[in-house]
Formats: sequence, C-alpha cells, structure tokens
Amino acid sequence: MIVIDGRQTDMKLDSFANLEEILVKVLTEDYLENRIVTDVLVNEETFSEIYPHQAEDVQADEIRSLEIRTVPVGEMAVNISRELYKVIQVMTSGAKQVATLFRQADDTEALELLQDLIDVTRDFMGMISTLRAEFSLRGGVDFQTNVDQISDLLTEMTEVLENEDWILLADLLEYEFLPVCENWKQVIQSLREDIRKAVKG
Repeated sequence: MIVIDGRQTDMKLDSFANLEEILVKVLTEDYLENRIVTDVLVNEETFSEIYPHQAEDVQADEIRSLEIRTVPVGEMAVNISRELYKVIQVMTSGAKQVATLFRQADDTEALELLQDLIDVTRDFMGMISTLRAEFSLRGGVDFQTNVDQISDLLTEMTEVLENEDWILLADLLEYEFLPVCENWKQVIQSLREDIRKAVKG
C-alpha cells in the first residue's frame, strides 16, 4: 500500500524492486506537483537516508506500507522565511561570542565556534538565494547590497584567519558582521511579504 498525504495511490509495491524506484516514480509523476516531501514512513517508521541512495537498499518485498507526507511549496517557503529570523539571531549571538573569545585569547574555542558561524552563514545565504529564485522575488538593491557585503566580509575574514590576526577578526565580527546581520532583518521582512503575495496569488 502506497499512501500520499492520506490518499491511497493505485501504485503497487510489487511493481518495484526497491524504495528508491518508488520514490523516483512518485517524484516524476504528478503526485507532488508544487509540493515538497516532508516525511517518508516505511512500515510506519520514519525513513531518512544516512548515506546516498540508501533507499536502493530497501527492497520492495520488505515494505508492507509506504506513506509519503508533503506540504505545498508556498507553505514550506513561508515556514522557512520564519526560520530565517532565528538563524539571524544565531549568527548575531555567535559572532558576539566568537569576538569575546578572541579578545580573551581563547583561540581554540573561538576558532571552533567561528567555523560553525561561517557554516551557518553560508547555509543562510543558500536558503535566501533559493527562496528568491523559487519565487522570483523583487529583493531589489538592498538584497544584492547585503549579499555583496556578506560575501566580501567572509572573504576578508578568511584572509585574516590565514594571517592569524585574532584581534582584527574580533573587530570584523563586532563592527562589520553584526551590522550586516541587522540589515538582513529588513531584507527577510521584504522576502516574507513577497512570498506571502506569491502564495496568495
């Protein structure tokens, strides 16, 4: 039995060799038009891949039931845009903490946290870019200015990191990175309004 969003499909489990074949079929048919998969339940247990193509290793004859849950793309976008505020807060508090640790000469911990901060910032930029591309959002000058600022800043921080100038790094975080984070709050607000309009329209 293959169920998508509470509705049983006419697909039969024994028509497939493994779970990956089923998922590919579902994705290529019209079942998920303008929707995003949030959960896959195999035999009433949540399935998520630990390694690429793990679904290939789940043989169809091992599957008694398969349930796929989805949400509309627009709803997912609205939810992600809400999360972006939280991400900005994480970036802000992380930058303050890293700057403080560098000033206290606690370089080892500061460097570990800095790497996390850079990863979070890159993920944030990726999410923003995806939303903008998906919804053809206006974004405008503010958006591009902020993208350029944060990209230039990450490049500069990487160079300073190579020179091991921890005090300059702390200055960059406090006096340049934090104001950029504040600017992003306005851009996120604008993005959220655009997404809402796109979803309603």
